[in-house]
Amino acid sequence: MKTFHIQNQTVLLLFAFLAAIGTALAQDKPAESAADLAKKLSNPIASLISVPFQNNTDVGIGAYNGFRNTLNFQPVVPISLSPNLNMITRVVLPIITQQDITAPGVKQTGLGDAVVSAFFSPAEAKNGLTWGVGPAILVPTATDKLLGTEKLGVGPTAVILKQTNGWTYGALVNQIWSIAGSNDRADVNQMFIQPFMSYNWKSGAGVGGNFEITQNWEGNSTAVFFNPTVTGITKLGKQMVQLVIGPRIPVSMPAGGRPDFGVRAMVNFVFPK
Repeated sequence: MKTFHIQNQTVLLLFAFLAAIGTALAQDKPAESAADLAKKLSNPIASLISVPFQNNTDVGIGAYNGFRNTLNFQPVVPISLSPNLNMITRVVLPIITQQDITAPGVKQTGLGDAVVSAFFSPAEAKNGLTWGVGPAILVPTATDKLLGTEKLGVGPTAVILKQTNGWTYGALVNQIWSIAGSNDRADVNQMFIQPFMSYNWKSGAGVGGNFEITQNWEGNSTAVFFNPTVTGITKLGKQMVQLVIGPRIPVSMPAGGRPDFGVRAMVNFVFPK
């Protein structure tokens, strides 16, 4: 009954997002600004304020057929340091609800650990190519020890991408090592790699996908998800928003942690200059 209830919620969410994206696709005269916004939103270090709420639902996890819902609050704020240099700040704060993961009938709800990144990037791309480098900080914001690492960590992060003729392709990477925190918890030594590709039409609609690869060097384990998505840009009242929907496909997971299926849905509030 639990899995059926979760599947119903996921299907309703899927149809709601597809309907909204369909509305955006059906516009007879798409605004030029939608194409510009879609291009910027495909670039994780674009000079654009955005506030995404990315929801990931994974069902059928582990020996107890558990589920996990992770709502990532991930605001992006660009700061102009000079006419030639920007700093793009990005926060990823997960809000997690999971059940039957650690034990049957046991539920945890709360914040996970936040990752705060700052990318120093050229203000203008050259021939469609741009890049950014900077620090990434793991902040132990988890409200339950089962939802976080209880460690403070730091490391480098970088992104490089190319945009041409509606296409965007590139990769983001970070490596974090723990430097402080609970002595009772395992050290953090983790790399995250995200290759991505997308295509956007002039309407602002697009298709794409990314791989999310998490390498836990300390535990010698690798987790890989493939996330194909459909995107659209529309308005909620006067507010410009990007809508994203797609499946989460587990490719490789640590033993006992593979979900049966997953869905990603996102509402991204966009604030053009």
